[in-house]
Amino acid sequence: SSPKMMENKVFWSFTFYSTILILKMYVVAIITGQVRLRKKAFANPEDALRNGGLQFYREDPDVERCRRAHRNDMENIFPFLFLGAIYSLLDPSPTVARIHFLIFCVGRIIHTIAYLLQLRAPTRSVAYSVAQLPCFSMALQILLATTPYW
Repeated sequence: SSPKMMENKVFWSFTFYSTILILKMYVVAIITGQVRLRKKAFANPEDALRNGGLQFYREDPDVERCRRAHRNDMENIFPFLFLGAIYSLLDPSPTVARIHFLIFCVGRIIHTIAYLLQLRAPTRSVAYSVAQLPCFSMALQILLATTPYW
């Protein structure tokens, strides 16, 4: 990669936190699979047949909880990946940028833990809301930086 990109501390900080979040999503996917096996609740008939019979081609509340956590990640982490990448190109303060990325990352990790462990409300929704703040901040800064080009 180019020397210019290598010296972009903000980009490398963004890359670090993005990779942590993607790994967290993989962990949720693995947990979902484990819960499917434990609860014998399979999404596909061929998987049910391989694991005891067609009666296990069914939904389960615990599997559905894992799936909702994963879907919520996709609805929030994917936009973060776009916003953070573009924001990194705006030459923000590395410290301010790192705070944006850290708050989002910690908020999403707490959101997942609260979702999967069914922590008392409003833990999950507070984690969700806190994680949204840096995204709105980055989106606003991107819009302000790009208004001359509309």
